[in-house]
Amino acid sequence: MQRYAAVSGDAGVVGYEILEDAVILEFRDGSQYLYSYARPGMEHVEQMKVLAAAGKGLTTYVNQHIREDYDKRLK
Repeated sequence: MQRYAAVSGDAGVVGYEILEDAVILEFRDGSQYLYSYARPGMEHVEQMKVLAAAGKGLTTYVNQHIREDYDKRLK
């Protein structure tokens, strides 16, 4: 799991792991969620990968576009 850079310094996302067809996000409370091409879909997952690598906008994107639409809660 890579640490999310969070340019703003105050993000709900603290870590991420990029997979071929998915992304795993870890949040401040220690929870981890899998977001995949199956759910919420390829377009969202690819955008989340870009934002994760950039260290900017990922938490906002999840809050505005994804919310509870994840594939699986891992932890």
